[in-house]
Amino acid sequence: MHLMVKQTMRFLILELVSIIKRLSLTLFSLLLGCWINVSFAEDVYQQPSDFLSEVFSGPPPEVAVLLMSGERRRQATKILGHPPAFLRTRYWMKEGVSAWVLEEIGKVKPITVGIVVKQGLVEDVRILIYRESHGSEVRHSFFTEQFRGAGTDTRGRLTKNIDGIAGATLSVSAVRRLATLALYFDREARVQ
Repeated sequence: MHLMVKQTMRFLILELVSIIKRLSLTLFSLLLGCWINVSFAEDVYQQPSDFLSEVFSGPPPEVAVLLMSGERRRQATKILGHPPAFLRTRYWMKEGVSAWVLEEIGKVKPITVGIVVKQGLVEDVRILIYRESHGSEVRHSFFTEQFRGAGTDTRGRLTKNIDGIAGATLSVSAVRRLATLALYFDREARVQ
């Protein structure tokens, strides 16, 4: 009888270990699935085409292209802190207003930003698509409205102080660089 109890206990323990392994695997799979969904999440606040239609109160003007070469590439590299990942950038201009849809890496993923420049000053900044897991507070108007009326000084820096957001330092920096870049590109587009 004692042998039978030992065999039953051994069977139950092995069965319990098997159940724990299956539960662990299931839990791991669920957690991995959640991580994949979060890490590849993309928050679309406004489609770039809708942004452009709103800026120009209807169909946007024909797209124009600004090439990245020579001095323009050097200045873009200085503003971004790294060489631009693009050889040309598209923009839309009508009646003294230019609109730019630009992307820059926040921490590890690109942030798509719409920027409107009028008379050499930022008129509007909007976060169109946000892909990072943290720092999405930059999309709120309390942050983006700080850029309104900003230009650049003789050293190419924004003329307004832009307050940061705790926990969104890299995203704030990325939007600042893009606003500065849009102002530079606007000047370049007007003399092209």
